[in-house]
Amino acid sequence: MPDNKNNDVINDILNQLDNEKKRAEAETKASAEKTEDKMDKFVEKYSPSHEKPAEETRTIGDTAAEARHLREEKPVKEAKPQSSEEPHHVRRAPADHDAERPHSRPAPPPTRSAAGAKRNNLHHKKKKKKRRSRLPGVLILTVFIFAVSICLSMVIIAFGRDMLGIGKSDTTKLIIVPEGANTEQISTLLHDEGIINSPKCFQMFAKMRKKNDVYIKGEHFVRPNMAYETIIKTLTNQVEEQKKEAVDITFYEGGTLYDAAEKLEAEGVCNGSDFMFYFNSGEFGYRFEEYLPKTPPALRFADTRMEGYLFPDTYTFTKDMDPEQVCQKIYFNFDQKMTDERLEKIKSLNLTLDQVITMASIVQKEAPTREDMNHVAGVFWNRLEKPEETAGKLQSDPTTNYAEKVIRPHMTVKNNEILAAYDTYQGQGLPPGPICSPGLDAIDAVLEKMQTDDFYFVANIYTKETIFSKTYDEHLQNEAKVKADEKIIEEQRIAEEEAAAAAEANNE
Repeated sequence: MPDNKNNDVINDILNQLDNEKKRAEAETKASAEKTEDKMDKFVEKYSPSHEKPAEETRTIGDTAAEARHLREEKPVKEAKPQSSEEPHHVRRAPADHDAERPHSRPAPPPTRSAAGAKRNNLHHKKKKKKRRSRLPGVLILTVFIFAVSICLSMVIIAFGRDMLGIGKSDTTKLIIVPEGANTEQISTLLHDEGIINSPKCFQMFAKMRKKNDVYIKGEHFVRPNMAYETIIKTLTNQVEEQKKEAVDITFYEGGTLYDAAEKLEAEGVCNGSDFMFYFNSGEFGYRFEEYLPKTPPALRFADTRMEGYLFPDTYTFTKDMDPEQVCQKIYFNFDQKMTDERLEKIKSLNLTLDQVITMASIVQKEAPTREDMNHVAGVFWNRLEKPEETAGKLQSDPTTNYAEKVIRPHMTVKNNEILAAYDTYQGQGLPPGPICSPGLDAIDAVLEKMQTDDFYFVANIYTKETIFSKTYDEHLQNEAKVKADEKIIEEQRIAEEEAAAAAEANNE
């Protein structure tokens, strides 16, 4: 939980964002009203409903002149006598005015009050029109302000969740802080590793803490669900932790995950079973994981699903270390070794990373030197791509040994299908997965894909010499020669041991 000081910083940030929201709303409203006034003036100026018709101007002015002209020039006609039998609905004018009012007299001109009334009416219509034109603008302004408010609220909520690590992954991540890193560099690093969502928010938070944070170079373990405050304290070594004893462990080429688990437990780093669980679970978010199959091959042994991806190297751990952090260090190292160049090479060969590591693990077990690794890899590629010689079978002893010596002892329920899948004398193609941890020499040898006409090889276990051949008959001859040489060497070794034992007995 954040302390009181952290809460004050959070409140300051939220208040600042709220003020920014209000200021943006006020500016938006003023801008919208200004735009609306301009629209009203435009409508008033160019709308036909606001122009005075020419006919109305002529009627008001010219009708009065015409009436005066008629009164001055036309003689007044004598009124015809009216019939006594007049319809009852006809209205009679007063008698004293009958003789003076002609029957076809034009309508009197409109008075000033009438013209004024008409102008008032037009003005009223103008106002009414203006009121109608404001309605869409008001609606648009309301919707716009509402949308801006919603957006700002969402930004504030998103920032708060990111700042407190709410709803984010609890997967541990290993990051390497460079020497002299500043807050901007740290925020970019954290964002690239998926720890935080907004580098700018992180920078603003760090600035409002008003502390001269010095980030400690080296390895640090952080999680996306950590609050900003906790992340900063972790990277500046402000988190009080008990100093633990460092432990250096070397994993060698050709080793297995079970070998690594035994070493880690024996050195007091972590529980071996916990290590196997986390390491085979994977999904630490490293780039190389994107190149792995989403679903492992059906016959791959589940307890060693990530066999081959523990890069052989010397690692520095601590006593009683979190097994997830142990796995993070190993995954991180493997990811660093899988450079862009190597990944592009894998893609250009139309291979998968899993195929390359599987082949490299076999080459690691079969060849003792870098030069031999190139040649052995070329032989295995020939067996896969030119099946006429070996029927597409790798025929590698180490794959069968892995099934019998590593998988079988750890099976809770015997599964002959899995064991058979690693027998490359019987099955075609690659086994379901790697059989050990290959080094860079073996991986690069596989990627170089040496061109050779050889399909067979045999190695002398004493001299480490590897003899290659193109045909099976040549291979049998070489095999017989190597066995004879090994027999001689073994007899010499036994004789030397017996002589040494006899000499020691005489000295006593």
